[in-house]
Amino acid sequence: MSVSSEDLFGQILGLGEDWEVHQTEYVEEKNTIFIRVRETASLLSSQRCREDKRYKVKLYDHAPSRFWRHLNVFNRECVIECALPRLQCKHCGKVWRAKAPWEGKCKGLSSEFEAFALTLMKEMPVKSAGKILGENDHRLWRVLRAYVEEAKEALDFESVTRVGSDELSYRKGHKYLTVFADMKEKRVLFATKGKGKDTWEAFSDELLKRNGHPHAITHAAIDMSPSYQSGVRNNCRNARIVFDRFHVMKLIGDRVDEVRQAENRRGTTDAKKQLKKTMWLWRKNPENLTEPQRMHFDRIDHDCLWTSKAYQMRLALRNIYNQVPYESWARRRLQSWCHWVRKTAAKAPHLFASPMLRAAESIEKHQDGILAFWGSGRMTTAYLEGLNSVFSAVKRKARGFRNPDNLITMLYFVAGKIDILKNKQATH
Repeated sequence: MSVSSEDLFGQILGLGEDWEVHQTEYVEEKNTIFIRVRETASLLSSQRCREDKRYKVKLYDHAPSRFWRHLNVFNRECVIECALPRLQCKHCGKVWRAKAPWEGKCKGLSSEFEAFALTLMKEMPVKSAGKILGENDHRLWRVLRAYVEEAKEALDFESVTRVGSDELSYRKGHKYLTVFADMKEKRVLFATKGKGKDTWEAFSDELLKRNGHPHAITHAAIDMSPSYQSGVRNNCRNARIVFDRFHVMKLIGDRVDEVRQAENRRGTTDAKKQLKKTMWLWRKNPENLTEPQRMHFDRIDHDCLWTSKAYQMRLALRNIYNQVPYESWARRRLQSWCHWVRKTAAKAPHLFASPMLRAAESIEKHQDGILAFWGSGRMTTAYLEGLNSVFSAVKRKARGFRNPDNLITMLYFVAGKIDILKNKQATH
C-alpha cells in the first residue's frame, strides 16, 4: 500500500495522534521543503486546563503561522510550519497557546535540529558547526546556553566533599577564570571570572543553590595563592587546605631555574660553558630526558655547578613525595630537607643561597598544607592540570568570544559531566 508524503513525514516527525502533516511543499527558489502541520480532533480531548486538570478545553482560535527550522531532508533545508491552536478552559475561561511537540528551546528551531547542533558543537568549534548547519553561530550559542543552564539546574552537590581549584588563563592581559572541580567524581562543578578570594564566595553560593554546603567540604586542593587560602578559610571552615604537589614542585623548579640563570650570568667561565643550552635538562626529571639530552647531562661536571646542587634538592623533594607513605614521616623528611638546604646555602655564594633559601622558607611556611597531601590520601589537582588540554580545546571551540561567558558554557558542556543530550531526549 502506498504511503503519502504527508503520512511519511508525520511518521518521521513522530507527531502521534494529536497532530498531522496536511501538506508538504518544495519551494525551488528557496531550496526549502515546507512541512505544514495542524492539530487533530484528538488534541482537544487529550488536553486539560493548566490550572485545574479536571476541566476540559475547547478550541479558541489559531495563532499566526510560525516556522521551525528542522533537520535537512535530501540536502534541502526543511522547515515545519504550523498555526498553533489556542485553547480555552471551559470552566475558568483562560486561554493559552498549545505547545508543539517538535518545538525546541530556542525560537524557530525544532528539538531534533537542536539535538544535532549540540552533537556537532561537542566535537568542533561552534562556528564550524554553524557552517555545516547553515546557521548563525550566535544562534547556536543561544541553543547551547539554554541546554547547559537547564542541565545545571538538575545538578546535585550534596555529596561534594573534596574539591580542587585552579586558575586558567583565557586571554592575554592577565584575564583568568577560576575553575572548581569535584576531585572524587572528576568533573567541573563551577567556573567564574577572576582568581581572588571572592571566587570562593561565588563557589559557596553555588554549592548552597545545588543542595551542597561549603562547610561539608573536608579537603580543598589549591596552589599557594594567599587569596585562595583566605577564600577557603572564610567560606569552608571545615576544609583542610591541601597545597597541590604540582604547584609545590613547580615552585622549587622555578628556584632551580633562578640559580641556573644567575650562575649562567655571573658564574665562572667554566660554569657558563657547562650551562650552555641546558635549560630543559634541569626542568625535566632524569627518566624523562631524551637520549641526546641524557648524554648531554652525563657530560656535565656536576661537582662544579651550584645549579646541579639545586637540581639535586628538587629531586630529593620529589623523592619525599614518591617514597614517604605517612604524614608523620613526611614531616620529619621535610624538616630534614629544609635543614639540608639551609646548611648548604650557608656555604654557597649569594646567587645560589638566595633562591634556595626562599624555597626552604616557602616549604616551612606552608608545611601544614603540604603535609595535608599525605593526610588527604595523596590528593592532588592532577585532574585540574589535565583540564588545561581540555581548556585549550574548549577555547578553540569558543573561538571568537569577546567575554568568557561562552567559554564557561562550553567548559560545563565538555567537562561538567552534564548529559545534555540524554536530558533532552527525556524531555522531548
